[in-house]
Amino acid sequence: MTLTTQDVEKVAHLARLQLDPQATDAYSQALTSILALVDQMQSIDTDGVLPMSHPMDATQRLRIDEVTEQPDRDHLQKIAPATEQGLYLVPRVVE
Repeated sequence: MTLTTQDVEKVAHLARLQLDPQATDAYSQALTSILALVDQMQSIDTDGVLPMSHPMDATQRLRIDEVTEQPDRDHLQKIAPATEQGLYLVPRVVE
């Protein structure tokens, strides 16, 4: 699929992009080569190939999920705008 400079200008207008008029020819050539690569990749037979999430069979090391700090409710409620009986008071949203 070959893109013309008019195609690039139309897509840029739809995407609300401002392109340099001298660069539209280079953009059309670059996008044409990208689309050619996509066409080439789509022509490959992938039947029987399982999808993978990562090309390397790697696992991510995770840290242990443990509580390291206890919240100080009394301190946090002192700096809150309004509290009552250990609860935070907020403006009514739904009537």
